[in-house]
Amino acid sequence: MGGGDKCLQPLGGKPLLAHVVSRLAPQVSCLVINANGDPSRFDGFGLPIVADNVSDFQGPLAGIEAGLSWVAAQYPDAAWAVTVPGDTPFIPSDLVARLVQAAQGASMAVAGSGEGVHPVVGLWPLSMAEALRKALAADQRKVSRWVEMQGAAQVLFPPVELGETRIDPFFNINRPDDLGVAEALLDRET
Repeated sequence: MGGGDKCLQPLGGKPLLAHVVSRLAPQVSCLVINANGDPSRFDGFGLPIVADNVSDFQGPLAGIEAGLSWVAAQYPDAAWAVTVPGDTPFIPSDLVARLVQAAQGASMAVAGSGEGVHPVVGLWPLSMAEALRKALAADQRKVSRWVEMQGAAQVLFPPVELGETRIDPFFNINRPDDLGVAEALLDRET
């Protein structure tokens, strides 16, 4: 994407992350952004920013651990946290409800679609933070491997309909061309 924070790239006249926040906010009681570096770049969102607890930018698993630890410290009565990447502007409006339902009797739940498993889109028990810290210290970084080892339940989500177009609900922006596709899809949604 040419460097910088892809979640701050403009989509439909606002940052990509704003689309993620607007879809997720009605489904949860609070939101927090995991980001390393200068947190002031996210000031416009009015949300807490939490950096990874481990050094060297170890990837999404480190961000998940940081989020779980933050939620556990701020909301000691909470049991779960939901994670989504900041580049998935079309997440389903029933994401959290379906993950919660699937987690009954499972260690955790992650999203899946016709494109495969989306392990960063998940419902995580806060009690997992310590095990994640240990895994990161042992150089475990692959989220998909971690959720597989935990026996995570997988929830299959159908395509999202935007106008006449059906797309993967976890379509993510990785290249400038993806941003153009998302812009066209956003136009169809309205």
